[in-house]
Amino acid sequence: MNILFIEDDKIETMKLMRTVSKMGTKHNIIEAKNGEEALKVLNSGNELPDLILLDLHMPKMSGIEFLRALKSDDIMKYLPTIILTTSENRADLLECYKIGISGYVLKPLKYEDYEYKLKKVFDYWEVNELVRV
Repeated sequence: MNILFIEDDKIETMKLMRTVSKMGTKHNIIEAKNGEEALKVLNSGNELPDLILLDLHMPKMSGIEFLRALKSDDIMKYLPTIILTTSENRADLLECYKIGISGYVLKPLKYEDYEYKLKKVFDYWEVNELVRV
């Protein structure tokens, strides 16, 4: 799968890359440091990702602002988007589902728990029928 990972924290990016590497999968990770950069990636004319992993708290454009822009686009609104965040704020959770996310995953403190959760997310989306746009 082609996965767009939108995250401003370098440590979180390294953690995701380490996890994907340990899984031994052939996922292609495309990185963006914020929502603005992610929209540039999506509008670049290159192949769209199969899955988006999105942090909520980022500079320039928050995850929720990015989601609104994504879901207002007639083609990109079908891209499955999973929130990967530390925010346990119920208002964030409800707003994200209202906008149209595919899942909301809390980043655990322990690396082993993070690895476990990400494996479950990838396992699900690997067998799911994805919209190719």
